[in-house]
Amino acid sequence: MSGPLAGKVCIVTGASRGIGKGIALQLGEAGATVYITGRGLSPSGDVKVGGTLQSTAEEIESRGGKCIPVQCDHGNDEDVNKLFERVKTEQNGRLDVLVNNAYSGVTAIAESVKAGNTFWEEEDGMWDTINKVGLRGHYIAAVHAARLMVPAKQGLIINVSSPGGLMHFATIPYCIGKSGCDRMASECAIDLRKHNIAYVSLWPGAVRTEHVLSFGKGNEDQSADDKASKMMKRMIETGETPEFAGKAVVHLAADPNIMKKSGKIVHTTWVANEHGYSDVDGRHHINPFSIKYMLNLSGHTWLAGVTPEFIRFPGWMVAAMYHHF
Repeated sequence: MSGPLAGKVCIVTGASRGIGKGIALQLGEAGATVYITGRGLSPSGDVKVGGTLQSTAEEIESRGGKCIPVQCDHGNDEDVNKLFERVKTEQNGRLDVLVNNAYSGVTAIAESVKAGNTFWEEEDGMWDTINKVGLRGHYIAAVHAARLMVPAKQGLIINVSSPGGLMHFATIPYCIGKSGCDRMASECAIDLRKHNIAYVSLWPGAVRTEHVLSFGKGNEDQSADDKASKMMKRMIETGETPEFAGKAVVHLAADPNIMKKSGKIVHTTWVANEHGYSDVDGRHHINPFSIKYMLNLSGHTWLAGVTPEFIRFPGWMVAAMYHHF
């Protein structure tokens, strides 16, 4: 299959559904050979929102791409080692892109937020539920990926993260985990730079994943005066499709100047604005650091309509708002 990533070998962890699936679909459509991972190839009884590795692989193949689904628990180091050994053997040591997306804490976070728990009211295992497959799993996968990429003197590693790494959001383990993902990208990038390997942290906006849509349906009876519920509803309505992050990954992987972004946080809307594309459903997503976005989210749609999107908070100002000194 031809495309901007033809001949490239990619791994997307946690691609049964959601953002991981969206990324895998776009990578496959761009011509890459895509290895996707998840804890099971077939449907599991404990998953209520659907989606399987097999169905993701079939959709990639239906678009003309090449996909290899691999059952892998990213909380099990032996599984991860076998994954990278398989890629090394089958692809003659080649790996161009690793997308660290696997995550097991979505349900636990949603339940915690719904209950309004403080960190000391959580179960003792909450940290591991959120960060074993997430933060720790991302690091282990990055280690294995680097061992393949360094000899080739090229590659790209992406951690799927969020603004939760900068501000208080959802649960404490979640915030610490996402902050760790961002720091991981910046620190690993230092060691990798001399080997021409880029490492970035990708922040999608609000994404209409299966879990998010399910959560939204479950909160339709919230009071009309509940400001938080109104804001959540607006975020879901205007949210990105999972494939919007996929389009960002494709453009990052094809960017000849990707090293200029290495070690940095990159937002999906920034990549879209740089390369001039829209979401797969044709919608344009507003930069979340723009005044226009803030006005829209707070319900001042008439004012947002006349406010130019280029008027935004600079990154240093956003960081300064949440500094710890």
